[in-house]
Amino acid sequence: MANEEKVARPAPETVMQVERHDYPDLAPEGSRRTQSLAGFDPVYTDIVDYIVRCTHKIWDERDIGLIYSHYTHNCVLYGTTGTLYNREDVVRDTIQRLVSFPERRGMATQVIWNGNDKEGFYTSHLVTGSGRHTQNGHLGRATGRPFVSRTIADCMIFENKIYREWVVADTTAIMLQLGLDVDAFATRIAEAALARGQVALDIGENRLMVGQYPVAEEADTALARTEAERHTIRWLHRVYNRKMFGLITQVYAPTCLYHGPLMVEHYGHAAVIHQTLGLVGSLPDAVFQVHHICSTPCEEGGEKVAVRWTMEGHHLGHGILELLGPPTGKRVQVMGMSHFHYKNGRIVDEWRVYDQMSMLAQVRLAQLADRKAAEGARPPA
Repeated sequence: MANEEKVARPAPETVMQVERHDYPDLAPEGSRRTQSLAGFDPVYTDIVDYIVRCTHKIWDERDIGLIYSHYTHNCVLYGTTGTLYNREDVVRDTIQRLVSFPERRGMATQVIWNGNDKEGFYTSHLVTGSGRHTQNGHLGRATGRPFVSRTIADCMIFENKIYREWVVADTTAIMLQLGLDVDAFATRIAEAALARGQVALDIGENRLMVGQYPVAEEADTALARTEAERHTIRWLHRVYNRKMFGLITQVYAPTCLYHGPLMVEHYGHAAVIHQTLGLVGSLPDAVFQVHHICSTPCEEGGEKVAVRWTMEGHHLGHGILELLGPPTGKRVQVMGMSHFHYKNGRIVDEWRVYDQMSMLAQVRLAQLADRKAAEGARPPA
C-alpha cells in the first residue's frame, strides 16, 4: 500500500482560456502539449489552441489551404442563408469573403468547449472581426468604409478535422456600417434561391401549431451536463416559450452587460428585457429550441455557458427586427448563438448573435414564391 501511494499520478490537463491573454499567449510557439489530442497536428497544445490558431492561420494569415487538412472532405457547414456540404465549397466560400475584405482581422473573444479526443470535441468560438470594404466582391462595389462585427462558430472536431460547423455571422451589422442596401441584398439571395426551385430556406415545422396544447411546463434538459447548463435551458424555456420575461430580473445581475446584434452594447435588466421582448415580438408564435449547450470555468471568475439555438415562427408582429417591416405572416427561422457569463449565480455578460438579413431573405423568398404561384394560376389573356 505504501508503494502504491508513491506512484506518480498524471497532472490534470490545463487548457488555455482566451480571457486576459494576447494572441501569442493563446497560440504559443514551441510549447508542450497540455491536453490529450490524439490524431491532432503536433503544433497544437490543447483544443482552444487548435481552434484559435487554425482560425487565425486560415482567416488572418490567409493560409486558406489549411482547410484541406482541418476539414473532412464531406464536412457540413450550416449558415444563416444556406448550407455547404463539402470541403471544396468551404474553400471557395472563404476565398470569396476574403476577396471583399483584404484587411479583415478576427480576434478571438472567447472559446467555450467540451469533449475529449476519444469521442470528439465541440467548440463555440466567439470572434470579433474588423476591417474595411476595399475590394469589389460578394457585397458589390467597394465602399472603403470600416466595420466591426461579431461571429460565433460552433465546430465538431475529431482528430484534427472539423466535420460539422454552424456559423452565425452578423452580416446585417457589416452591411449597415458599409451603407449597403440590406433589403436589396436579401432580395438577391431570395431570387437566387427561387431560381434553384426553393420556396423556403431550411425551415422546419412549428411545434406550437400541433393541436391545441399549451407550451410545455418544463424544459427538456437532456442536453445538459452540469447544473449551470440545466439552469440555463430551464430559464431560456420559461422566457422564450412561456413568455415569462420578468424572470430576466432574477437570472441577470442588475449591472449586466448585453452585447447584441448590430453591435449594440446595452446595460441592465431593462435593456435585456427590451431586446428579448422585441425579438419575440416580431415572431410571437415562435418556438425556441436549444440544440447544443456546453460550459467552462472562467479565469475571470464564475462560469461561461455557450448555447446554440433556433427560433421558428411567423412574422406576425412588431419588434426590434425593424428591417422586416410591417408583419407579413411569413414563416421565419432564426439560427442564433449566445454566450453567457455567470458570476455568483447570475449573468453578468451576454453575447447574442443572429442575423436579421437572413430573416429578411426568408420573408422575401416567401413573397416571391407567392407572386410566382399567383402568376402561374392566372388564366392566359
